[in-house]
Amino acid sequence: MATTDEERRVLRLPAREIPIPTSVSPEAQAAMAMAPLPAPDLPAPHDRDSWRAMIAAQDAAIAQMMAGRAADAPVVTTELDVGAHVYEIVPTDLREGDRRVYLDVHGGAFVFGAGECCRVMSVGAATRFGTRVWAVDYRMPPDHPFPAGLDDCLRAYRALLADHEPAEIIVGGASAGGNLAAALVLRARDEGLPLPAAVVLMTPAVDLTASGDSLQTNLGLDPLLPGASAPTFGMYAGDRGLTDPYVSPLFGDFAPGFPPTILTSGTRDRLLSDTVRMHRALRRAGIPADLHVTEAAGHGGFLGLAPEDHEIERELRLFAESHWP
Repeated sequence: MATTDEERRVLRLPAREIPIPTSVSPEAQAAMAMAPLPAPDLPAPHDRDSWRAMIAAQDAAIAQMMAGRAADAPVVTTELDVGAHVYEIVPTDLREGDRRVYLDVHGGAFVFGAGECCRVMSVGAATRFGTRVWAVDYRMPPDHPFPAGLDDCLRAYRALLADHEPAEIIVGGASAGGNLAAALVLRARDEGLPLPAAVVLMTPAVDLTASGDSLQTNLGLDPLLPGASAPTFGMYAGDRGLTDPYVSPLFGDFAPGFPPTILTSGTRDRLLSDTVRMHRALRRAGIPADLHVTEAAGHGGFLGLAPEDHEIERELRLFAESHWP
């Protein structure tokens, strides 16, 4: 009996158990043994009040979880209004006259991570790179879909350019923040702005059509991304098509120019496909791009608890230092 086109497109596998691998450090194995996050019960797309309540609860939980690390970090934080809300985070031991700045775009599925949550997450960037950080507290759905968040990131970048040489600026982000960081650079280029020295894309969500292979193959293995991403992708995009390069930077044209880029992911990361496809797209366009994929790591690596996490942090810092003046 002939199979249908739909049956040809689907590979059906038997149920199986996936062991925690012994190929990673004991600390990584312990992190992998933790219970994964439960898939959230998302509100209906147009139920804004329920979305606001869920987002506020999630942000409060993240901020509380990370507050201890941020409280102990030797940094000074100042809030800035540059047409967008920005946290400037400066290490207390930063040498006088250090002009380097890292423009950090937080992750959070395009809806989480605002306010205090943005601040505490970006303290990690300041300590990781050992330099001044501008953390963009960009607007998000349900009240502010695309292009509000990208507009805020561009305003922050323009403000930096008013006081910094482009070579002094590196732009980076993780997950949804990686999407916005890449889209920011594409839009800055298209608007004739000088480009930053380099770009850092940590497990970036650069394809909001959700067509990447690992979104399905790593479903259930990634402890940080347990459920569907399409609802928040759609809320973020609003009326804009999902293949628009400012919405899904993977579909952009990089040949006119894009800075050197480092990309990171893990073999259990549901956004592994987004990361490796972005790497190939940059390389095809002749853009210098480094890719680091960590064995057995999920979307959040090993939550900063394993030596593998520290290895990637060192790679990120070495990359940044090689491109800053």
